[in-house]
Amino acid sequence: MSNTPSHNTLAQEFVAFAVQSQVLRFGEFKTKAGRLSPYFFNAGLFDDGAKLGRLAEFYARRLVESGLQFDMLFGPAYKGITLAAAVSIELARLGHNKPFAYNRKEAKDHGEGGVLVGAPVQGRVLIIDDVISAGTSVRESLQMIRAAGATPCGVTIALDRQEKATQDGADSPLSAVQQVEQQHGLPVISIATLTDLLQYLSVQSDPGLSAFLAPVEAYRTRYGV
Repeated sequence: MSNTPSHNTLAQEFVAFAVQSQVLRFGEFKTKAGRLSPYFFNAGLFDDGAKLGRLAEFYARRLVESGLQFDMLFGPAYKGITLAAAVSIELARLGHNKPFAYNRKEAKDHGEGGVLVGAPVQGRVLIIDDVISAGTSVRESLQMIRAAGATPCGVTIALDRQEKATQDGADSPLSAVQQVEQQHGLPVISIATLTDLLQYLSVQSDPGLSAFLAPVEAYRTRYGV
């Protein structure tokens, strides 16, 4: 799961793709924790077939490269639904055909009923999401996976912001990703991290992008882990 040279190349490709797709934007944005961040990542803007397909390619390549063993994907509603479906398609294209499932926000009281949709949730289950902010989505997913009799084996996300989580309004010494890893004993595999974003900005010749290197570095100094 380490930042190997191949992973670093993949991460740089991904950051460039996210910037070009305007999914990763720079400016001044208020986070859920109330912080003013100089960058914002909104995976909901991977909103057409070409962008979603390319995103799925990055997830699949990272997962194959990680060597993590899993039997199926689970996508928490709502963003995780399209991610699980798209990445399952890309994994199959690469020769790793994996089933996927997802949850409804509200239980269906007709037809097949229940909150889980898709393949039976069983075996080693990998949770797929865009980011981990407070860890709420992961905790809820773990409950559903275990209630189905399956075993959570990890989490995969697009971007690890590598910043302190908040607890009761105060900064935690751990990031949200580190909290998930520590509290639940699960590996978290990210396509890219804030470190990768800083590396990308540090080599930009476009002054419109390089100008954000200092603000992002200052943000990491203040809130980073």
